Amino acid sequence: MDRNQVRSLYEKHSGSLFAYACSFSNSFAAAEDCVHQVFVRLLRGDLQIPDSPVPYLFRAVRNAVLNQNRNRGREVDLDDLWLETTAGTTYAGLELQSTLQELPSEQREVIILHIWGQLSFEEIGDALEISSNTAASRYRYGLKKLREQFQAVGKGK
Repeated sequence: MDRNQVRSLYEKHSGSLFAYACSFSNSFAAAEDCVHQVFVRLLRGDLQIPDSPVPYLFRAVRNAVLNQNRNRGREVDLDDLWLETTAGTTYAGLELQSTLQELPSEQREVIILHIWGQLSFEEIGDALEISSNTAASRYRYGLKKLREQFQAVGKGK
């Protein structure tokens, strides 16, 4: 893969890869490091991209974050806003980010891959090495839990 192809992948997918990494990383900076690490390895030729690069990139970022977490321990800092927000929606972004953190990691990562990464369930299955039906189920269950959590907040718990 040449530099222009890597640059194109980075420009098109870095935002969603970054949000995905942040969803289970111990800090904003650590997630950013993991995404950059994957692209540096691509530029050096350490990684070989298959025909479907996007699921592979998500899997590579996931593995980089998991390795980093294993090496550093897991302390999530929600002071860093990793979801992109528009002016005036920062609080809602922090609320959603916090609520996503409460989901089981399997459901959280499928939701982020599908919504922010815009991957199909088949691509998510490839990235996570699960079936597309399992990815779809995790997505459904995760959305159900998110709805329940937000309804509870709306009613004042």
